[in-house]
Amino acid sequence: MQSDTWQAFNDHVMYEDALHVACVAQPQPLADLELLALRERNLSVLSTLATFAERRSEPTDEDNPAAIELQRLDSKLNVLMAMLDQLLRRNVELPPRHSVCFNAVGAVLPRVIWPEGSDFAVVHLHIDGCLALPLELPARLLQERDKDHVFVAFETMDEVTRDALERLVFRHHRRKVAGRRLAAG
Repeated sequence: MQSDTWQAFNDHVMYEDALHVACVAQPQPLADLELLALRERNLSVLSTLATFAERRSEPTDEDNPAAIELQRLDSKLNVLMAMLDQLLRRNVELPPRHSVCFNAVGAVLPRVIWPEGSDFAVVHLHIDGCLALPLELPARLLQERDKDHVFVAFETMDEVTRDALERLVFRHHRRKVAGRRLAAG
C-alpha cells in the first residue's frame, strides 16, 4: 500500500515550491462532517486561486464598449481581491516557509513540521496569491523519506477536490516550466 501510494505520487505532476506550511495533529482521522467542512473551504480556496490564475488569451476588441467595460471591471475586481487578501493577512500569522512537494496524492514535507508521534494531521498550505486562506488537507503519515523529510498521503480527498487540486498543481508546474524556458532563451 505505501509503495503503491508513493509510486502514484511520483507518477503525477508535482507542485514544488517554498510555501508557508504547517501541520496540526489529529488524534484520529477526521469525521465525515469535519471532512465535509474542509472540502467546502478547500473548494472555495481552489476556486479563488483558479480565478486569480485566469488570463485572457484572446485579444480584446478595443473599439467594443462592452469589452472595454468588462476589462475595466476585471481590473477593479483584481484590485479589490488583492486588497482583501492584504486585509485578511493582517489578522493571520503565517507559518514559516518550507520547501514542499505535493500533488493530489500526497506531499513530501520537512520532518520538523509534522507533529511528533502523530499518524494523522491536517496540512495547512498557504499558496501565494491567496495567503490568508490556506488549503487544509487531511493527511496520514506513510513513511519517512530521509532524516529530514516525511511522505504523507491525502487519502480522504473527494474526486472534485482532487481534480481542482490537480489543476492548481498543473498550472503552477506549467508556469515554472515557462519561466525556466524564458530564462534559458
